[in-house]
Amino acid sequence: MIGKKFRRVFSSVLTATTLLSLVPAASAAGTQAADSVYLNGNIYTVDESFSVASALAVKGDRLVYVGDEAGAETYIGPNTKVVDLGGNTVIPGLIEGHMHINGLGESLLQIDAFWKPKEDILAAVAAAAAEAEPGQWIRGRGWLNTVWDDTSYPTKEELDAVAPNNPVYLTRADGHMCWVNSMAFELAGITKDTPNPQGGEYLKTEDGELLGCVTDTAMSPISALLPSYTIEEQKQALLLAQDQLFSYGLTSAMNAGTSVETLNEVYKPLYEDGSLKLRSYILMSLSSTEGEQADYLRNTEPQSGLYNYHMDVRAVKLFGDGSLGARSAAMLEDYSDRAGHIGNYRSTDEEMYELVKLAYDNGYQTGCHAIGDGANHQILDAYERVMEENPQEDPRLRIEHFQILTLDDIQRAIDLGVLPAMQTTHATSDMLMAEDRIGAERLKGAYAWRTILDSGSIIINGSDAPVELVNPYHGLYAAVTRKDRLGEPPEGWHAEQCMTREEALRSFTIWAAYGEFNEDIKGSLEAGKLADFVVIDRDYMTCPEEDIKDIQVLTTVSGGEVVYTMDASKTPVMWNGLPLTFNSALYTEPGYMYVPLNDTVNGIGATQSKADGNVTVTLEDKSVTLPVKTVDGVDYVWVRGLFEGLGRNVTWYAPSGCVSVGWLK
Repeated sequence: MIGKKFRRVFSSVLTATTLLSLVPAASAAGTQAADSVYLNGNIYTVDESFSVASALAVKGDRLVYVGDEAGAETYIGPNTKVVDLGGNTVIPGLIEGHMHINGLGESLLQIDAFWKPKEDILAAVAAAAAEAEPGQWIRGRGWLNTVWDDTSYPTKEELDAVAPNNPVYLTRADGHMCWVNSMAFELAGITKDTPNPQGGEYLKTEDGELLGCVTDTAMSPISALLPSYTIEEQKQALLLAQDQLFSYGLTSAMNAGTSVETLNEVYKPLYEDGSLKLRSYILMSLSSTEGEQADYLRNTEPQSGLYNYHMDVRAVKLFGDGSLGARSAAMLEDYSDRAGHIGNYRSTDEEMYELVKLAYDNGYQTGCHAIGDGANHQILDAYERVMEENPQEDPRLRIEHFQILTLDDIQRAIDLGVLPAMQTTHATSDMLMAEDRIGAERLKGAYAWRTILDSGSIIINGSDAPVELVNPYHGLYAAVTRKDRLGEPPEGWHAEQCMTREEALRSFTIWAAYGEFNEDIKGSLEAGKLADFVVIDRDYMTCPEEDIKDIQVLTTVSGGEVVYTMDASKTPVMWNGLPLTFNSALYTEPGYMYVPLNDTVNGIGATQSKADGNVTVTLEDKSVTLPVKTVDGVDYVWVRGLFEGLGRNVTWYAPSGCVSVGWLK
């Protein structure tokens, strides 16, 4: 389960918390009444033995009891709130182990290009240009050329055609490439003769002209021209992100790169006025040994448990390279699909060492972004050097992404105690191009979760949102199946590297807490720890694996406070891991649920033909004919009959009313 290096730490902590959990049961009659008691649950504690409880009690922001109902009932006083969980499943508050909280919020203020067809993105840019003043920037995020019919990188001319009078800046899903138009290049003073900077590239056409795509550090001259979000807009974005995180049962999140200004002017005021309740683990950005960010590290000691355990500022974010999709991940040898190109190192070996040393010697944990085997090797060299020069008892140095490594470097990282912070959905997104980029041999050390776990390490999981959707159940599902949300490939992509369900849940809870030095206060449901937990609509450990991605959160509790409750009026119908969108309310009769015909057909990409009060719906090579029910002018069809007729599995989860539509039978 956990290697020796990590087991020693967990054993001491878990022994202490286990003792705490035993004390209340033995002396319950003499304890104070709890503020709230939750009974009749299926509670996965994620403690050392992955034990299951049926009840818990909360006093203040802490759990005072986790166990059976008889023990919990002794904590019920005259003012105790008693909640019947109705047999529903409870898991610890999930911990997002690597994301960009501000970036997620700001993406909600821009054009949503996430995995959309190119023509849809261009239409959205055209619509934005029609509303914008001439010269006003148009921004968006989320495009991914590998999911388009034509997987080549897009061009500036395509954007010029729909937005000739506005500069356009669209960030690729991975955040390491932007797609811009000619006006954006002109404003930045970039021509075909502009040299590539260290760590970035201006992609060119075969005849040497600017293509329209720019990677990593080469993006800076253009991004510097984008109008900054005001402090109030940044606060709004952060609170929007918080709402989304709570809705998925994420009570804690690591922010992978924060400026001194954002820390002091956005985070701290929101914590001080009580509007920000998300627990955040802040990684301060560092790209130079000089300047405001570096001075902050020299002059400010690492801080933990701020605002009643809501914020830690004790870690630093560095960049080693770019992304595989942009071919800017730094490799030891040439890309398999681009001879003579090894990607882009953000720093020289000595520069990387100096950055790591600055953070390490000032007591900060370091998390360095590394995708390619070259960048990972460079960072491990720097880590090994600083640890030899200045040994520390428990530095818990991290590598963010830990995506492609030689097998020797995987073992070296584990031997050094370096923590892999990985994002399981990256594998199921990158599988579309990973082998083309690096070949089958290097793939043996890529996205290698089973190899890492079996070698004695743990994995800190996350989404890297807004690079991927922040939904943690997509991450759990990817970890367990190695399939995308369409169920492809049916046997799983290199399924020998799958995690177990228990390991996957640990990666979003106790292992992520360990990555923050917070395993003694969160990450599992044990007396003495923070009362952070989530009630979900199905049993994560036993539901069909394809339904993991569709899990719905009924209630999110943070520090004993209910911070999210599902709107029971909005019954989701999940199709390929995402809810279908309906313009009309669902219609129900005893034992039957009906969905709006036109919205459903359009949402799943099917076709329809009506005759004699019936409709025939066709999807790919399957068709089903059903009667149409018209209510208030809207045509409806029976949801189970529709999807089962199309050869899909259909499961209804009563606690949420959610309909999970599975893959082809």
